[in-house]
Amino acid sequence: MSIARIGVVGAGQMGGGIAQIGAQAGLAVTMIDVQPAVLERGLTTISSSLDRFIKKGTLDSAQKHATLARITATTDYSALGEVDLVVEAATENLQIKLDILRRIEKAAAEHAVIATNTSSLSITQLAAVLQRPERFIGMHFFNPVPVMALIEVIRGLQTSDATFAACAGFARRLGKTSIAVRNAPGFVVNRILCPMLNEAIFVLQEGLATADEIDTGMKLGCNHPIGPLALVDLVGLDTLLAVTKVFYEDFNDPKYRPAPLLKEMVAAGWLGRKSGRGFYRY
Repeated sequence: MSIARIGVVGAGQMGGGIAQIGAQAGLAVTMIDVQPAVLERGLTTISSSLDRFIKKGTLDSAQKHATLARITATTDYSALGEVDLVVEAATENLQIKLDILRRIEKAAAEHAVIATNTSSLSITQLAAVLQRPERFIGMHFFNPVPVMALIEVIRGLQTSDATFAACAGFARRLGKTSIAVRNAPGFVVNRILCPMLNEAIFVLQEGLATADEIDTGMKLGCNHPIGPLALVDLVGLDTLLAVTKVFYEDFNDPKYRPAPLLKEMVAAGWLGRKSGRGFYRY
């Protein structure tokens, strides 16, 4: 299957990043969100991201303008009727995703592949609400999308071989490396990563060290490029809490229980970089 046009539903951090790399790869991109203001912020964020590549010398001004020109921002789902693949990149909430996926399938062409950028939810469960579940798949991008090289391509029980092959090829077109993953809570990377991040919060909660000391210890002791608490601030405390709740409920194993401090900080609205405060202030 040839993919020439893509749709991205969600203009936030992840959706904007996916739209950006799609446009950089030469694809026509339709980016959808519910509010024009959100779309405007998404386009501004993409422009700023491209400026950083220009400063690094890996992009020039003409390439930036060409990339932005390939992105059409709209609140109208009917625009998805012209695309070959749609990536849903909404917040990590099962009901919200199910509602959006139904709207996408109603608007998209019959040949279109529908992918979800979930980091923990069941691909099989999400596919079950669709009329053509064989054309549904998980494509888990990593944050920040323009920089991170990996995409997890996750097959649900219903996913066809042709759908998987199309999405693996799409990942290559984007210049990313993909790994094939079987459907399970957290897939591969988050199954390993999120319990570690949660444990770092337990360590902070118990007063064993400060946030900066914990992050310094993991950067210098384990050669991590960023400390676990700074990473949680980057991805969002609410996102980590949502993922750990899925693990805890689906595995029915107490080792995945969310740290009480994580739950309390989310309740306070301290979500990390996006709210200006998490384990650090921004």
